[in-house]
Amino acid sequence: MTERAEAGTAGLRERKRAHSRATTVDVAMQLFADRGYDTVTVADICAAAEIAPRTFFRYFPTKEDVLAEPARQMAARLTAALAAAPAELDDGRALRRALRELGEYVVADRSRMAVFFQVAAAASAVRANPFLHLSGRERQLTEELLRRRSGSAPADWRTRLMVARALAAFRVWLDDLVAGEPADPLAHLDEVLAAR
Repeated sequence: MTERAEAGTAGLRERKRAHSRATTVDVAMQLFADRGYDTVTVADICAAAEIAPRTFFRYFPTKEDVLAEPARQMAARLTAALAAAPAELDDGRALRRALRELGEYVVADRSRMAVFFQVAAAASAVRANPFLHLSGRERQLTEELLRRRSGSAPADWRTRLMVARALAAFRVWLDDLVAGEPADPLAHLDEVLAAR
């Protein structure tokens, strides 16, 4: 087999694995929504997703990690969007732009995200999992802002406060979105992010 063919096979295998993992998350979220997080077992998820327990545990160390996956994906998207922001943007504009991109992702995948937010609000595991709390991402985002500026000094309180305010605004927007309040969710996000 040629090197190119091997790379193609590896890429196909990785795409199938990613699809199976995403399907497992979707199936688990629906089970959690229908029956409650605490009553659903890993065996239930495996049966519904048509995977072996061994495969499940290759994807997720625990059931709680399945619950955390959408929040982990949101955090990764936010960090990547911030890292990709143009260097000429100041910290505040770069952060608002990254949060806007995250908002676009949430709105584009609204029905799936609605199930996640419903489940996360009701799940007892939420209190224990840091990936389910955007506020826990503040330090990581502050450090990403420092990397953008090629800074190695610790962030001052102003940068940390700006990140905390921006994430609090995003949480307010998410609450409004879940409640179904904004007619134009992205315009509402822009308004919330711009508020002082």
